[in-house]
Formats: sequence, structure tokens, C-alpha cells
Amino acid sequence: MKVTLLQRDILWADPKGNAAANEKIIKENPGSDLYLLPEMFSTGFATTPDGIAEKVDEEGICFTLNWMKKRAKEMSCAICGSVAVEEKGCFYNRLYFVTPDGVWQYDKHHLFTYGGENKRYSAGGEKRVIVEWRGVKILLQVCYDVRFPVFVRNRLIGEGYNPEYDAIIYVASWPASRVPAWRKLLPARAIENQCYVLAVNRVGEDPSCRYIGGTVLIDAMGNATAEAEEGKECAVTAELDMDALAKFRSKFPVLKDADKFQL
Repeated sequence: MKVTLLQRDILWADPKGNAAANEKIIKENPGSDLYLLPEMFSTGFATTPDGIAEKVDEEGICFTLNWMKKRAKEMSCAICGSVAVEEKGCFYNRLYFVTPDGVWQYDKHHLFTYGGENKRYSAGGEKRVIVEWRGVKILLQVCYDVRFPVFVRNRLIGEGYNPEYDAIIYVASWPASRVPAWRKLLPARAIENQCYVLAVNRVGEDPSCRYIGGTVLIDAMGNATAEAEEGKECAVTAELDMDALAKFRSKFPVLKDADKFQL
């Protein structure tokens, strides 16, 4: 699978402006199976969402989701990123995974209480969301979720050595001051779950924080196989080698020895 990670400088509270900027950078990097955008990529990370979060209509559609659906169908690809949405009077940090044929969504489970996200947003439930796209099983996660390894633990299912997923997506608005932790947590999640990690963080500034990126693709051994330039708005394209992942898992089947408890 060919993936493009979009390290963006997000325009504050401007869904239409961000859609236009995203469309430009996606079209400049054609041919990928998946385009990955940061956390709250249509507005910036808004802990006070009133007047900023996008309203979801009765059919479950907001402006940015509609844009994602159109672009996914037009380019025969998947587009993924989180959006601040308001639905039935509640606010959610909602990660959308959109393909030409469908929409999957995951509401951020671990809200960032240190930054006040829990005061206005509702957390997602205990159920994890795993999407299969072009032969790759992908677990959807958002930013702060990366600090909680129990919730994302990969487990074997069915017969033989068959992990639940092959990759974890993390979309983030992770401040510059904590990027050293980000760079350590991501390889840990890849190593312990024998999977790829696709992580996209933003650059630039919002009313509260400064961001320098840290966008990276990490393989199951914890190696960064593709990485964005620090502090620069850019796109990084790389391949997920599923044959190499299968061979590594077969040679070194550590998940067989994992704890058997369930969440």
C-alpha cells in the first residue's frame, strides 16, 4: 500500500480554507492509496469548540466529511484525519476514514484533560475501530491515545498467527515541547504490536501552542522508514511492505506469548 502523510500548517477555524489547501497538496502528490491528515485538520485543535466545530446534519455529514468523500471517490483513494464536530448538542474529536465506498469513524477515546479537552468534548466508547483497506487492517487512533498501550494491544484472532491489525494510525496536534515523548512512544507501539505505525503531526501555531511536526512511518521493528522534515509543511510518501511484515511476524511470533486478558 502506498501512503502519503500530510504534515500541514492548519488555518485556524477555517474549514473551507483548509479543504482548499489540503486538496492542493493531495493533487501535487497523486497515486497513493491513503492520504493521512493531522488531528482537527479542518480547524486546528480547538478546546473551546463553540462556533468552531463543524455541525453534523441529520445524515451524519459535515462540510469536511463531504469534501473527504468527494476527493476519495474522485481519486480512488482513502483519506483519513480527525475533525472537531458538533452532533446533537455534543462535541466530538472524530477521526474519519473515508474510501470511495464508505465512511468509518472513531471518536477519540482518551481526551486530553491536561489541555481541557474533556471539559467540552465527549469521549468515544470502549470499542476499537479497525478498518480494512486494500488488504491492510488499520486501527484508528488520535494523538493522546498513543500514551495508553493497553487500549491498542494487538491480539491474535482465528487460526494460526493472525493479528487483529497490521498498522496503527495516529493523527495529532502534538505540541513542540512534548515531541521528545512522541518520538519515543510511536516506536514502542510499533514494536510491541508487531505493526506499522503511521503518525502525522501538524506544524505551525494556534492560539495556544507551537508545533514542529514529527510525522513518520515506522515499521514493526521500530525503524523510521520515512520521515517529514521538522518544522516544514510537506508531504511524505512511502510503501507499506506487507510481505516483509508477514515474514517478520512468522519468524518472530511474539504475540503468541502476550497476555490473554481482554479489554
